[in-house]
Amino acid sequence: MNPASEPTSPDRSRLIPPGRRVVLAEVRRTPVEVAECAAAVEDDAAGAVVTFGGVVRNHDAGRAVTHIEYVGHPSAGEVVADVAADVAARTEIDALAVVHRVGDLAVGDVALAVAVSAAHRAEAFEAAAEVVEAVKRRLPVWKRQVFPDGTHEWTGSA
Repeated sequence: MNPASEPTSPDRSRLIPPGRRVVLAEVRRTPVEVAECAAAVEDDAAGAVVTFGGVVRNHDAGRAVTHIEYVGHPSAGEVVADVAADVAARTEIDALAVVHRVGDLAVGDVALAVAVSAAHRAEAFEAAAEVVEAVKRRLPVWKRQVFPDGTHEWTGSA
């Protein structure tokens, strides 16, 4: 049995069923903030809000990186929405937000932000991890890493 694909058992401590709402799911060119996603998932029923920020780092595979460019397929927004809807439908969460950025990003910029609210931390952590892994696996986005000598390398794609 794969726990990531099975619905979680009902939480009998709740007053109402989990909302399972997708409040934000998009791919955009403008800056992404983890705090924006966290604010979007606020819910009075939630005892946990888990966030993730995928940040551009200054190195990869032993080489310095000066910046990166993400190029997305036109279907990328639909894929992010599908991932979010799938995870929300299968888990005991209240709300979920996920945003991936495309375009030119500097070291330190957020490329992927995820936030999940749930009644309990285990559900929030599990759902956030599922979203991150599914986006990394399915999103049709290509990354061009630029090195200090001006050379570049294309990596990753769904």
